Amino acid sequence: MKKVLKILGYGILVIVLLLSIGFVYINTSGIPTYEVEEIQFTLNSSPEAIERGEKLVSMLCAACHLNNETKKLTGKRMFDAPAEFGVIYSQNITQDKTYGIGDWTDGEIVYLLRTGIKRDGKYSPPYMAKLPNMADDDINAIISFLRSDDPLVAADPTPDMPPEPSFLTKFLCRVAFKPFPMPTGSISLPDTNDALELGEYLAHNLDCFSCHSADFKTVDYLNPTQSVGYFGGGNKPLDEQGRVKPTPNLTPDKETGIGDWTKEDFIKAVKFGYKEGEKTLGYPMLPYAQLSEREAGAIFDYLKTIPPIKNKVERMVYD
Repeated sequence: MKKVLKILGYGILVIVLLLSIGFVYINTSGIPTYEVEEIQFTLNSSPEAIERGEKLVSMLCAACHLNNETKKLTGKRMFDAPAEFGVIYSQNITQDKTYGIGDWTDGEIVYLLRTGIKRDGKYSPPYMAKLPNMADDDINAIISFLRSDDPLVAADPTPDMPPEPSFLTKFLCRVAFKPFPMPTGSISLPDTNDALELGEYLAHNLDCFSCHSADFKTVDYLNPTQSVGYFGGGNKPLDEQGRVKPTPNLTPDKETGIGDWTKEDFIKAVKFGYKEGEKTLGYPMLPYAQLSEREAGAIFDYLKTIPPIKNKVERMVYD
């Protein structure tokens, strides 16, 4: 019996030692680095593309990268990032060549947006949005705006603050959160005359589904409809003070979702953060005033077609 206990003790000791070595290795080596693929990309920077890009950047990038002091996309401390991910800062994406992306090639920006891999090979953890399914024309529009003479992206030498990822983030980036594959073919814009096709495209590529599904950890960015609790709400993003703001159920369930909403109700909520009889919506749900009524209505039309999920989410409203 003593021999068995001795062997068991040695086994436990070995396991503890291996776990300690693994912890030290992951914690000191940081976020994984990957090989960078050289992408050839020809930018079509037309006035229409820049205008479209401004709209997309305003909805997808500005909430995280807009610094209220510089009034530019110079990055900031992300107080709404869960504390278990560490201390997170968004980066300077102005045209500054030292601290921003002024000396990045268009192909390097495309590769980051599509895969999550920076030009130095470092992987951007999940709090950096990726766009693996966005149409090529919209990727072109975003880069066109970033290259434009708009004051929002004018070169600004505000230094980047390096993120301080937690051990959990470093660990998850090795076992769960991985770069996305670069698309092998072209991705077309949706048929704007098809409300359901347009609505699905916007609901996925404006990242609505990731917040309004069950949990960020189970979101499937490559196949959004396979996300656990797809649009059923209950995810727990934070506001700018770090307080939990559970996301509402946007499936067509009549009791707990938007099954009894009118299209006009939905358009007002999305574009202006307003629903009659309720307090206005607050961060992290910002009004998407940039959307046309047709676009917001198309999202509603699409949501009405998905399977209803009965999931009552209590709305958290802070003074």
